[in-house]
Amino acid sequence: MSKDIPPGSPPGSKFVYSQEPFRFHLGGELPGLTQAYETWGALNPARDNAVMILTGLSPSAHAASHGDDPSDGWWEPMVGPGKPIDTERFFVVCINSLGSCRGSTGPASINPETGRPWRLDFPELSVQDIAAAADLVLEHLGIEQLHALVGPSLGGMSSLAWLQRNPERARHFLCISSAAAAEPFAIAIRSLQRECIVSDRLWREGQYSDDEWPETGMRLARKLGMMSYRSPQEWSKRFGRLPQKRYTPRRFGMDFAIESYLESAAVKFVRGFDPCCYLYLSQLMDTFNAAEGHVSLQAALAPIQLQSTRIIGVNTDILWPLYQQQELAAAFEANGVATDFVPLNSIQGHDSFLVDYDRFRPAVGDYLRATE
Repeated sequence: MSKDIPPGSPPGSKFVYSQEPFRFHLGGELPGLTQAYETWGALNPARDNAVMILTGLSPSAHAASHGDDPSDGWWEPMVGPGKPIDTERFFVVCINSLGSCRGSTGPASINPETGRPWRLDFPELSVQDIAAAADLVLEHLGIEQLHALVGPSLGGMSSLAWLQRNPERARHFLCISSAAAAEPFAIAIRSLQRECIVSDRLWREGQYSDDEWPETGMRLARKLGMMSYRSPQEWSKRFGRLPQKRYTPRRFGMDFAIESYLESAAVKFVRGFDPCCYLYLSQLMDTFNAAEGHVSLQAALAPIQLQSTRIIGVNTDILWPLYQQQELAAAFEANGVATDFVPLNSIQGHDSFLVDYDRFRPAVGDYLRATE
Protein backbone atom coordinates (compact mmCIF):
# COMPACT_ATOMS: atom_id res chain seq x y z
CA MET A 1 0.00 0.00 0.00
CA SER A 2 1.17 3.54 -0.75
CA LYS A 3 2.45 5.52 2.20
CA ASP A 4 1.16 8.79 0.79
CA ILE A 5 -1.26 10.61 3.05
CA PRO A 6 -4.73 9.55 1.86
CA PRO A 7 -7.07 12.30 0.60
CA GLY A 8 -9.65 13.39 3.16
CA SER A 9 -7.35 12.80 6.11
CA PRO A 10 -7.27 15.45 8.84
CA PRO A 11 -3.79 17.05 9.03
CA GLY A 12 -3.00 15.39 12.37
CA SER A 13 -3.86 11.84 11.37
CA LYS A 14 -1.43 8.97 11.80
CA PHE A 15 -1.53 5.81 9.73
CA VAL A 16 -0.93 2.10 9.88
CA TYR A 17 0.03 0.78 6.45
CA SER A 18 -0.53 -2.96 6.42
CA GLN A 19 1.12 -4.94 3.63
CA GLU A 20 -0.67 -8.15 4.58
CA PRO A 21 -3.77 -9.33 2.69
CA PHE A 22 -6.93 -8.32 4.54
CA ARG A 23 -9.73 -10.87 4.25
CA PHE A 24 -13.26 -9.56 4.66
CA HIS A 25 -15.88 -11.17 6.88
CA LEU A 26 -18.29 -11.68 3.99
CA GLY A 27 -15.67 -12.71 1.43
CA GLY A 28 -13.13 -10.95 -0.74
CA GLU A 29 -9.83 -9.44 0.24
CA LEU A 30 -7.52 -6.48 -0.28
CA PRO A 31 -3.76 -6.78 -0.84
CA GLY A 32 -3.24 -4.45 2.14
CA LEU A 33 -4.88 -1.44 3.72
CA THR A 34 -4.37 1.85 5.48
CA GLN A 35 -5.92 2.67 8.86
CA ALA A 36 -6.09 6.30 10.01
CA TYR A 37 -6.05 7.12 13.70
CA GLU A 38 -5.18 9.89 16.15
CA THR A 39 -3.95 9.76 19.74
CA TRP A 40 -3.93 11.92 22.87
CA GLY A 41 -2.11 11.48 26.16
CA ALA A 42 0.58 8.90 26.91
CA LEU A 43 0.70 5.17 27.49
CA ASN A 44 1.74 4.32 31.04
CA PRO A 45 4.65 1.90 31.66
CA ALA A 46 2.23 -1.04 31.98
CA ARG A 47 0.57 -0.03 28.68
CA ASP A 48 -2.84 -0.63 30.23
CA ASN A 49 -4.39 2.85 30.33
CA ALA A 50 -5.60 2.95 26.72
CA VAL A 51 -9.11 4.05 25.77
CA MET A 52 -10.18 3.28 22.20
CA ILE A 53 -12.96 5.28 20.51
CA LEU A 54 -14.70 3.75 17.51
CA THR A 55 -16.73 6.30 15.55
CA GLY A 56 -20.11 6.76 13.95
CA LEU A 57 -20.72 6.75 10.20
CA SER A 58 -19.12 9.99 9.07
CA PRO A 59 -16.54 11.26 11.63
CA SER A 60 -12.81 11.19 11.07
CA ALA A 61 -10.29 10.10 13.69
CA HIS A 62 -9.95 13.74 14.74
CA ALA A 63 -12.07 13.57 17.87
CA ALA A 64 -10.31 16.49 19.56
CA SER A 65 -7.58 19.08 19.04
CA HIS A 66 -3.92 18.31 19.73
CA GLY A 67 -0.47 19.62 18.87
CA ASP A 68 -0.43 18.26 15.33
CA ASP A 69 -3.91 19.59 14.57
CA PRO A 70 -5.21 22.40 16.82
CA SER A 71 -8.60 22.55 15.10
CA ASP A 72 -11.62 21.44 17.12
CA GLY A 73 -12.47 17.78 16.76
CA TRP A 74 -15.92 16.25 16.38
CA TRP A 75 -15.99 15.40 20.12
CA GLU A 76 -13.95 18.35 21.37
CA PRO A 77 -15.86 18.89 24.66
CA MET A 78 -15.41 15.22 25.59
CA VAL A 79 -11.75 14.41 24.91
CA GLY A 80 -8.79 16.24 26.41
CA PRO A 81 -7.02 17.21 29.65
CA GLY A 82 -9.51 17.25 32.52
CA LYS A 83 -12.40 16.42 30.20
CA PRO A 84 -14.70 13.36 30.56
CA ILE A 85 -12.30 11.22 28.51
CA ASP A 86 -9.32 12.61 30.35
CA THR A 87 -6.08 12.55 28.39
CA GLU A 88 -4.09 13.31 31.53
CA ARG A 89 -5.07 9.88 32.85
CA PHE A 90 -5.71 7.88 29.70
CA PHE A 91 -3.97 7.25 26.40
CA VAL A 92 -6.82 7.82 23.97
CA VAL A 93 -6.84 6.47 20.43
CA CYS A 94 -9.65 7.24 17.98
CA ILE A 95 -9.82 5.13 14.83
CA ASN A 96 -11.36 6.13 11.52
CA SER A 97 -13.52 3.25 10.30
CA LEU A 98 -12.39 0.99 7.51
CA GLY A 99 -14.55 1.94 4.53
CA SER A 100 -14.55 5.64 5.30
CA CYS A 101 -13.12 8.45 3.16
CA ARG A 102 -11.37 10.19 6.07
CA GLY A 103 -8.00 8.49 5.70
CA SER A 104 -8.70 4.76 6.08
CA THR A 105 -8.99 2.48 3.08
CA GLY A 106 -12.46 2.44 1.55
CA PRO A 107 -14.37 2.47 -1.73
CA ALA A 108 -12.95 5.93 -2.54
CA SER A 109 -9.36 4.67 -2.20
CA ILE A 110 -7.27 3.86 -5.26
CA ASN A 111 -7.21 0.28 -6.47
CA PRO A 112 -3.48 -0.31 -7.10
CA GLU A 113 -4.23 -2.63 -10.01
CA THR A 114 -6.32 -0.10 -11.97
CA GLY A 115 -5.12 3.25 -10.68
CA ARG A 116 -8.76 4.24 -10.18
CA PRO A 117 -10.99 4.34 -7.08
CA TRP A 118 -12.32 0.97 -5.95
CA ARG A 119 -15.93 2.21 -5.86
CA LEU A 120 -18.26 -0.79 -6.31
CA ASP A 121 -15.33 -3.20 -6.79
CA PHE A 122 -14.52 -2.78 -3.11
CA PRO A 123 -15.38 -5.97 -1.18
CA GLU A 124 -18.67 -6.07 0.71
CA LEU A 125 -18.03 -4.41 4.05
CA SER A 126 -19.26 -5.46 7.49
CA VAL A 127 -19.06 -4.14 11.04
CA GLN A 128 -16.80 -7.11 11.80
CA ASP A 129 -14.31 -5.75 9.25
CA ILE A 130 -14.18 -2.40 11.04
CA ALA A 131 -13.40 -4.29 14.25
CA ALA A 132 -10.71 -6.41 12.61
CA ALA A 133 -9.03 -3.38 11.06
CA ALA A 134 -9.01 -1.59 14.42
CA ASP A 135 -6.85 -4.44 15.74
CA LEU A 136 -4.14 -3.43 13.28
CA VAL A 137 -3.83 -0.06 15.02
CA LEU A 138 -3.68 -1.63 18.49
CA GLU A 139 -1.04 -4.07 17.32
CA HIS A 140 0.97 -1.22 15.84
CA LEU A 141 0.74 0.70 19.16
CA GLY A 142 1.64 -2.36 21.23
CA ILE A 143 -1.63 -2.36 23.17
CA GLU A 144 -2.76 -5.82 24.23
CA GLN A 145 -5.58 -4.81 26.54
CA LEU A 146 -7.76 -1.70 26.70
CA HIS A 147 -8.71 0.04 29.89
CA ALA A 148 -11.94 1.03 28.17
CA LEU A 149 -13.70 0.83 24.84
CA VAL A 150 -16.00 3.71 23.84
CA GLY A 151 -18.51 3.41 21.01
CA PRO A 152 -21.16 5.96 20.04
CA SER A 153 -23.76 5.13 17.35
CA LEU A 154 -22.17 2.89 14.67
CA GLY A 155 -19.15 2.90 16.96
CA GLY A 156 -21.21 0.97 19.50
CA MET A 157 -21.88 -1.75 16.94
CA SER A 158 -18.21 -1.78 15.95
CA SER A 159 -17.33 -2.08 19.64
CA LEU A 160 -19.64 -5.06 20.10
CA ALA A 161 -18.06 -6.77 17.10
CA TRP A 162 -14.60 -5.96 18.50
CA LEU A 163 -15.52 -7.43 21.90
CA GLN A 164 -16.89 -10.57 20.27
CA ARG A 165 -13.61 -10.84 18.38
CA ASN A 166 -11.51 -10.00 21.45
CA PRO A 167 -13.57 -11.14 24.46
CA GLU A 168 -10.79 -10.65 27.03
CA ARG A 169 -9.01 -7.54 25.74
CA ALA A 170 -11.05 -4.73 27.38
CA ARG A 171 -11.87 -4.14 31.03
CA HIS A 172 -14.65 -1.57 30.60
CA PHE A 173 -17.12 -0.67 27.87
CA LEU A 174 -19.02 2.58 27.35
CA CYS A 175 -21.77 2.17 24.74
CA ILE A 176 -23.62 5.30 23.63
CA SER A 177 -26.86 5.47 21.62
CA SER A 178 -26.24 2.19 19.84
CA ALA A 179 -27.69 -1.32 19.66
CA ALA A 180 -27.01 -4.94 18.84
CA ALA A 181 -28.96 -4.72 15.57
CA ALA A 182 -30.93 -2.16 13.57
CA GLU A 183 -34.69 -1.89 13.97
CA PRO A 184 -37.01 -1.78 10.90
CA PHE A 185 -37.49 2.00 11.14
CA ALA A 186 -33.74 2.63 11.00
CA ILE A 187 -33.36 0.17 8.14
CA ALA A 188 -36.17 1.89 6.23
CA ILE A 189 -34.62 5.34 6.65
CA ARG A 190 -31.19 4.22 5.52
CA SER A 191 -32.64 2.20 2.66
CA LEU A 192 -34.35 5.33 1.36
CA GLN A 193 -31.13 7.31 1.77
CA ARG A 194 -29.29 4.78 -0.36
CA GLU A 195 -32.07 4.83 -2.94
CA CYS A 196 -31.76 8.61 -3.21
CA ILE A 197 -28.08 8.26 -4.09
CA VAL A 198 -28.30 5.39 -6.57
CA SER A 199 -31.31 7.03 -8.28
CA ASP A 200 -29.36 10.19 -9.01
CA ARG A 201 -28.76 10.49 -12.78
CA LEU A 202 -25.06 11.13 -12.12
CA TRP A 203 -24.61 8.03 -9.96
CA ARG A 204 -23.75 5.94 -13.05
CA GLU A 205 -23.28 2.69 -11.12
CA GLY A 206 -20.53 4.29 -9.10
CA GLN A 207 -18.69 5.77 -12.08
CA TYR A 208 -19.27 9.41 -11.10
CA SER A 209 -16.50 11.98 -11.30
CA ASP A 210 -15.51 15.10 -9.39
CA ASP A 211 -17.06 17.17 -12.17
CA GLU A 212 -20.26 15.13 -12.28
CA TRP A 213 -21.04 14.18 -8.68
CA PRO A 214 -24.44 12.74 -7.57
CA GLU A 215 -25.12 15.89 -5.57
CA THR A 216 -28.92 15.70 -5.60
CA GLY A 217 -28.91 12.15 -4.25
CA MET A 218 -26.39 12.99 -1.56
CA ARG A 219 -28.28 16.13 -0.60
CA LEU A 220 -31.58 14.28 -0.18
CA ALA A 221 -29.90 11.40 1.67
CA ARG A 222 -28.37 13.84 4.14
CA LYS A 223 -31.71 15.54 4.73
CA LEU A 224 -33.31 12.20 5.54
CA GLY A 225 -30.43 11.45 7.86
CA MET A 226 -30.81 14.75 9.70
CA MET A 227 -34.52 14.04 10.15
CA SER A 228 -33.66 10.81 11.95
CA TYR A 229 -30.75 12.21 13.97
CA ARG A 230 -32.76 14.85 15.82
CA SER A 231 -36.25 14.87 17.34
CA PRO A 232 -39.65 16.45 16.57
CA GLN A 233 -39.62 17.93 20.09
CA GLU A 234 -36.40 19.80 19.41
CA TRP A 235 -37.57 21.16 16.09
CA SER A 236 -40.87 22.36 17.53
CA LYS A 237 -38.97 24.28 20.18
CA ARG A 238 -36.15 25.46 17.91
CA PHE A 239 -37.98 26.31 14.70
CA GLY A 240 -41.72 26.16 15.23
CA ARG A 241 -43.33 27.57 12.09
CA LEU A 242 -40.80 30.36 11.63
CA PRO A 243 -40.25 31.42 8.01
CA GLN A 244 -36.82 30.90 6.49
CA LYS A 245 -34.72 33.87 5.36
CA ARG A 246 -31.57 32.18 4.09
CA TYR A 247 -32.58 30.94 0.66
CA THR A 248 -34.64 32.40 -2.17
CA PRO A 249 -38.19 31.07 -1.68
CA ARG A 250 -39.36 28.67 -4.37
CA ARG A 251 -42.61 27.00 -5.14
CA PHE A 252 -43.24 23.75 -3.24
CA GLY A 253 -40.48 24.29 -0.74
CA MET A 254 -38.07 26.48 1.21
CA ASP A 255 -40.71 28.49 3.05
CA PHE A 256 -39.92 27.46 6.63
CA ALA A 257 -36.86 27.70 8.85
CA ILE A 258 -36.76 23.92 9.27
CA GLU A 259 -36.39 23.59 5.49
CA SER A 260 -33.45 25.98 5.32
CA TYR A 261 -31.82 24.16 8.26
CA LEU A 262 -32.00 20.85 6.39
CA GLU A 263 -30.74 22.45 3.19
CA SER A 264 -27.74 24.01 4.92
CA ALA A 265 -26.82 20.72 6.59
CA ALA A 266 -27.11 18.88 3.28
CA VAL A 267 -25.07 21.39 1.28
CA LYS A 268 -22.20 21.14 3.79
CA PHE A 269 -22.18 17.35 3.50
CA VAL A 270 -22.62 16.77 -0.24
CA ARG A 271 -18.99 17.19 -1.26
CA GLY A 272 -17.54 16.29 2.10
CA PHE A 273 -18.24 12.56 1.94
CA ASP A 274 -17.84 10.08 -0.86
CA PRO A 275 -21.15 8.56 -2.08
CA CYS A 276 -19.82 5.00 -2.31
CA CYS A 277 -18.36 5.17 1.18
CA TYR A 278 -21.69 6.43 2.43
CA LEU A 279 -23.53 3.52 0.80
CA TYR A 280 -21.15 0.88 2.17
CA LEU A 281 -21.17 2.23 5.73
CA SER A 282 -24.92 2.77 5.71
CA GLN A 283 -25.66 -0.79 4.61
CA LEU A 284 -23.36 -2.48 7.10
CA MET A 285 -25.35 -0.94 9.97
CA ASP A 286 -28.46 -2.66 8.65
CA THR A 287 -26.86 -6.06 8.15
CA PHE A 288 -25.07 -6.28 11.51
CA ASN A 289 -26.65 -8.44 14.20
CA ALA A 290 -24.56 -9.19 17.27
CA ALA A 291 -26.82 -12.12 18.11
CA GLU A 292 -26.58 -13.78 14.70
CA GLY A 293 -25.82 -17.49 15.01
CA HIS A 294 -26.76 -17.58 18.70
CA VAL A 295 -29.96 -18.48 20.52
CA SER A 296 -30.07 -15.04 22.17
CA LEU A 297 -28.18 -11.81 22.58
CA GLN A 298 -27.18 -12.93 26.07
CA ALA A 299 -25.61 -16.08 24.62
CA ALA A 300 -23.84 -14.06 21.91
CA LEU A 301 -22.24 -11.78 24.51
CA ALA A 302 -21.52 -14.48 27.12
CA PRO A 303 -17.82 -14.98 26.23
CA ILE A 304 -17.04 -11.28 26.75
CA GLN A 305 -15.07 -10.79 29.97
CA LEU A 306 -15.70 -7.19 31.04
CA GLN A 307 -15.36 -5.79 34.54
CA SER A 308 -18.09 -3.23 33.86
CA THR A 309 -20.16 -1.57 31.20
CA ARG A 310 -22.28 1.56 31.02
CA ILE A 311 -24.99 1.70 28.37
CA ILE A 312 -26.31 5.21 27.63
CA GLY A 313 -29.41 6.02 25.60
CA VAL A 314 -31.67 9.01 24.97
CA ASN A 315 -35.43 9.08 25.36
CA THR A 316 -36.04 10.98 22.08
CA ASP A 317 -33.76 8.85 19.88
CA ILE A 318 -35.98 7.50 17.11
CA LEU A 319 -33.10 5.88 15.21
CA TRP A 320 -31.74 3.79 18.08
CA PRO A 321 -34.67 3.68 20.55
CA LEU A 322 -34.05 3.55 24.27
CA TYR A 323 -35.40 0.01 24.59
CA GLN A 324 -32.51 -1.20 22.44
CA GLN A 325 -30.01 0.07 24.99
CA GLN A 326 -32.10 -1.56 27.73
CA GLU A 327 -31.90 -4.86 25.84
CA LEU A 328 -28.14 -4.59 25.55
CA ALA A 329 -27.72 -3.70 29.22
CA ALA A 330 -29.94 -6.61 30.27
CA ALA A 331 -27.83 -9.06 28.25
CA PHE A 332 -24.57 -7.90 29.84
CA GLU A 333 -26.11 -7.90 33.31
CA ALA A 334 -27.47 -11.43 32.83
CA ASN A 335 -23.93 -12.52 31.99
CA GLY A 336 -22.63 -11.21 35.30
CA VAL A 337 -21.05 -7.98 34.04
CA ALA A 338 -21.45 -5.02 36.40
CA THR A 339 -23.80 -3.01 34.21
CA ASP A 340 -25.12 0.52 34.51
CA PHE A 341 -28.00 1.53 32.22
CA VAL A 342 -28.30 5.33 31.93
CA PRO A 343 -31.34 6.75 30.11
CA LEU A 344 -30.95 10.48 29.46
CA ASN A 345 -33.77 12.96 28.93
CA SER A 346 -32.67 15.09 26.00
CA ILE A 347 -34.79 16.62 23.24
CA GLN A 348 -31.94 16.41 20.70
CA GLY A 349 -32.50 12.80 19.67
CA HIS A 350 -29.76 10.54 18.39
CA ASP A 351 -27.33 13.43 17.99
CA SER A 352 -27.56 14.29 21.68
CA PHE A 353 -24.13 12.79 22.36
CA LEU A 354 -22.69 15.35 19.91
CA VAL A 355 -24.53 18.42 21.20
CA ASP A 356 -26.10 17.95 24.65
CA TYR A 357 -22.88 18.06 26.61
CA ASP A 358 -24.48 19.20 29.85
CA ARG A 359 -25.96 15.70 30.09
CA PHE A 360 -23.27 13.65 28.38
CA ARG A 361 -20.19 15.07 30.07
CA PRO A 362 -21.14 13.77 33.54
CA ALA A 363 -22.57 10.52 32.17
CA VAL A 364 -19.26 9.72 30.46
CA GLY A 365 -16.83 11.33 32.90
CA ASP A 366 -18.33 9.86 36.07
CA TYR A 367 -18.18 6.37 34.60
CA LEU A 368 -14.57 6.53 33.45
CA ARG A 369 -13.43 8.04 36.74
CA ALA A 370 -15.13 5.18 38.58
CA THR A 371 -13.23 2.59 36.51
CA GLU A 372 -9.79 3.67 37.72
